[in-house]
Amino acid sequence: MTEHPETLPLSGITVVSVEQAVAAPFATRQLADLGARVIKVERPEGGDFARRYDTTVHGESSYFVWLNRSKESLTLDLKSERGRQILEQLLARADVFVQNLAPGAAARMGLGAEALRERFPSLIPCSISGYGSTGPWAGRKAYDLLVQCQTGLVSLTGSPDEPARVGISIADIAAGMYAYSGILTALLTRATTGIARSVEVSLFEALAEWMGQPAYYTRFGGSQPPRVGTQHATIAPYGAYPCADGKEVLFSIQNEREWTALCERFLEADGLVADPRFATGSARVAHRDELNAIVAERFAESDSDEAMKALDAAGIANAGVNDIEDFLAHPVLSARGRWRDVPIPGGVDVPALVPPADLAGVTPRMDAVPAVGEHTEPVLAELGYGPAEIEALRADRVL
Repeated sequence: MTEHPETLPLSGITVVSVEQAVAAPFATRQLADLGARVIKVERPEGGDFARRYDTTVHGESSYFVWLNRSKESLTLDLKSERGRQILEQLLARADVFVQNLAPGAAARMGLGAEALRERFPSLIPCSISGYGSTGPWAGRKAYDLLVQCQTGLVSLTGSPDEPARVGISIADIAAGMYAYSGILTALLTRATTGIARSVEVSLFEALAEWMGQPAYYTRFGGSQPPRVGTQHATIAPYGAYPCADGKEVLFSIQNEREWTALCERFLEADGLVADPRFATGSARVAHRDELNAIVAERFAESDSDEAMKALDAAGIANAGVNDIEDFLAHPVLSARGRWRDVPIPGGVDVPALVPPADLAGVTPRMDAVPAVGEHTEPVLAELGYGPAEIEALRADRVL
């Protein structure tokens, strides 16, 4: 059962977000999970374009359902003067403003951090962009896969013969996480010092941070980590191997104790422990192909359940390579009660994962995913607009 928002850590905090797609909605949804009131400003015709990415969740987009629970949807034409006036009224009452508009759009509308600070000194503005608000690429659009390419991530992912994108919106998710933590830090700073600091996050710089290890490896090693599929680029043996029943099992050797246990108790080849080709981690990486042939032969002798039991007995970390159906039925998620039902437009409930950070004594808010403009009238009524004024705004296509 969802805890009443007034008892949650961010109760009393109001967030206004001119957001679309993934990065900004991911940041604000996490604020909503903790009790913040999030007013999502959408286009009058169609709303957030992520609503139309697909129609797989009872007619709703899988992206939108994931990213927008517990929010209020207000439609507003920000290209109109009346629309911008209403946004100004909202910002005057807000604690946080989040936007991931196209490059330069926020500044043209007077929604840049400096302009907002002059009008609303206590407001925390958060801007999410592709490559930052300054620098030679400030005006470039950026989508997730473009940023995966620009940071070099795609060059690390895939098989030796072909690079591949990461299968989720990893640059957007990284940026959304840093925006979320940056906003929380700014709220704490305002509470302790009275100073409202702006937050800026770019997709490129967020994912660049996550590229730290391969960046160091390349800069100081002279070449970048190889692309090795489900193998680990710098540790061996560490990867997935097919078993007799066709399912792959992944396991990892992290130290010499585990290497010895693998040789003696799983491979049943004591002589490999001190074999000069495999005696150290670096040697095992250098002779990866020879080692993989030995390991693969052992896996091919057992089905996946037998192989995992044998690895467990040897104290070796391992896991079956699941597909999404396997993940959805994972026993850890069900046994730990990690699924909650959330209403979506149309009156249907769908399961959603409980936020991963558990705060003792706090049950996160997991309320409905809004329909486009569902909360337009009540939000405007709070600002003092009467039914006739709201109807006039609709007639003028402001809403």
